[in-house]
Amino acid sequence: MTGSFASPSADATVSPQLFAPGLLATVLDGFNVWKGLLTLFIAAVIYDQFKYHYYKGSIVGPAYKFPFMGPFLQSVNPKFHEYKAKWDSGDLSCVSVFHKFVVIASTRDMSRKIFNSPGYVKPCVVDAAHKLLGKTNWVFLDGKDHVDYRKGLNGLFTRQALSLYLPRAEEVFNDYFKRFLEKSTANNFQPTPWMPEFRELMCALSCRTFVGYYMPDETIQKIADDYYLITAALELVNFPIILPYTKTWYGKKAADMVLEEFSKCAAKSKARMAAGGDISCIMDAWVKAQLDSAKYREKIAKGIQVDSSEKPSQVLRDFTDFEIAQTVFTFLFASQDATSAASTWLFQLMADRPDILDKVREENLSIRNGDPTVPLSMDLLDNLPYTRAVVKETLRYRPPVIMVPYLVKKDFPISEKVTVSKGSMIIPSVWPACHDEEAYPNADSFDPDRWITGTAEQQSKNWLVFGTGPHYCLGQTYAQLSLMGMIGKASMEMDWEHTSTPKSEDIKVFATIFPQDDCLLNFRPRA
Repeated sequence: MTGSFASPSADATVSPQLFAPGLLATVLDGFNVWKGLLTLFIAAVIYDQFKYHYYKGSIVGPAYKFPFMGPFLQSVNPKFHEYKAKWDSGDLSCVSVFHKFVVIASTRDMSRKIFNSPGYVKPCVVDAAHKLLGKTNWVFLDGKDHVDYRKGLNGLFTRQALSLYLPRAEEVFNDYFKRFLEKSTANNFQPTPWMPEFRELMCALSCRTFVGYYMPDETIQKIADDYYLITAALELVNFPIILPYTKTWYGKKAADMVLEEFSKCAAKSKARMAAGGDISCIMDAWVKAQLDSAKYREKIAKGIQVDSSEKPSQVLRDFTDFEIAQTVFTFLFASQDATSAASTWLFQLMADRPDILDKVREENLSIRNGDPTVPLSMDLLDNLPYTRAVVKETLRYRPPVIMVPYLVKKDFPISEKVTVSKGSMIIPSVWPACHDEEAYPNADSFDPDRWITGTAEQQSKNWLVFGTGPHYCLGQTYAQLSLMGMIGKASMEMDWEHTSTPKSEDIKVFATIFPQDDCLLNFRPRA
């Protein structure tokens, strides 16, 4: 035995034997880039499943998530019966699409809790909305900033303000009803899908109401044609980034065009209002309020005594043309698809129920003393209780917006057993509340009388058509009055027939809801 010591690992014949039976040698044996990528992929799939089940907890939902994308392909072409299956599955249900965990609330009370919890949630519309509407858009403001901004818009939708916009609505109805008759005549009164015509009509109505005649007819036509692209880009589930020639890419181009046109209108409105012009549209009213506020602030800054009667109800700052355009674009975004859906169902329902249409016609002629040329006015619309009931029942029976996405700002204890994690999307549902048998007996039947002799008006908690809470729809009165004015005027001037198909009562989901067959109609002038 010598006093020297040699490490066994220094012996090339010994070293391999130390690791041969070990795990590391087994893993590294034959290891290459492809095996590394496969290992990372498997790890990512396991993590994705673990994360989904962690968020899911006890919420009803698929047992497993398709790796990474979840039900994305299914969501690209949403089916109403699939949404209804979610609502029927429990108070809360869930899915996970790409990186987004989505919780759907089915019951009235769950939905109301979400609408009324601004401390936990804020409207997110959809992921692509920030890219199309602009990150600085007021609809994405939260808390006090949102409340203050909204106060400055409330005056645009008062009864007095709405009365100023009615002449524009009358002009649009006259124009498009003439087009309806001409198109039916050209088609030899053959059944024709009319949903696209209603979309164009409602786009023209919105643009004329919002920006008046600052926008030429050809621009309105282009916006009406291209708005399909914006709607498609803002579907509930879409590819999360904008890639060339995708729906979001085309939608972004169309949105940029609309913003540019509205910016031009804002500049024209500012010049006209500064010159003392009369208010003829919503943009005029808002610009006039800004000019009045600027005069008030100037007097205060100069130390001039101002009588309280001269102080604007809401002192506004000056807004740039683009800021005004962004805000008016949100009005179009909120109204276009919803009113298009409502008008499509309204005309179909009236054609299928001629007895109800006769009552609408009789009421509208009676209030005008038999003269159908009497123009719309707020007093006239106030005295059409049956027409109002028909519109409200249409909105209940076929609520245009069936769900409203919200983003969870912080962990949200939606119930005693379920807390929805921060960053998730949570969606209150409108359809189940509007079809609640306890609130609306025979809820799947169309019955306008429930709003006159029934108890429908008392079911305010179920009336979620325009939302509730701090983000309820500013234009709900405008929307209902527009539909009332439209169907009343149409009933006096035209007859129309609906050709029913097996798909007429089936529901197509395209941001809002439409008949699957796009509503086959033809129109004739009344004798």
